[in-house]
Amino acid sequence: MKTFWGTFCAVLAAAVLAIALPLGTPQAQTSKAAAKKVHKVAIQVSENDKNVMNRALNNTRNLIEFYKGKGEEVTIEIVTFHDGLHLLRSESPVKDRIAVMSLENPNITFVACGNTQANQSKAEGKQVTLVSEAKVMPSGIARLIELQEQGYSYIRP
Repeated sequence: MKTFWGTFCAVLAAAVLAIALPLGTPQAQTSKAAAKKVHKVAIQVSENDKNVMNRALNNTRNLIEFYKGKGEEVTIEIVTFHDGLHLLRSESPVKDRIAVMSLENPNITFVACGNTQANQSKAEGKQVTLVSEAKVMPSGIARLIELQEQGYSYIRP
């Protein structure tokens, strides 16, 4: 009997160790989880003001550089609606910056409010065209709500 229980306990202990060792210590697990964390940020632009537009793009650039320096990732959605749609219109005063930033960092998404685009098109009597980097969503403010519900930090420059 002693042999059976001795063997059983030895096998059980080996099995527990085989499972536990790859998991590491709680501190190692926490460290690995922190290293893999992706920061998520939603930036609202709702004004047709070149200074606000540049501030939003500067905030975006600064966040990317900050987290890159820490070896961490950041995902950013710049959500435009109302007068802020001018950020993403084809005649935007910052369209060249948008093109460069979009090419340099695939973790930036530029969101245009479809409601605003339709309303501005109707008011101007012509289709409002957007920069190619713009992703049209039905509602800009609803998109901000969805992002916040997904844990995105909200910034309004």
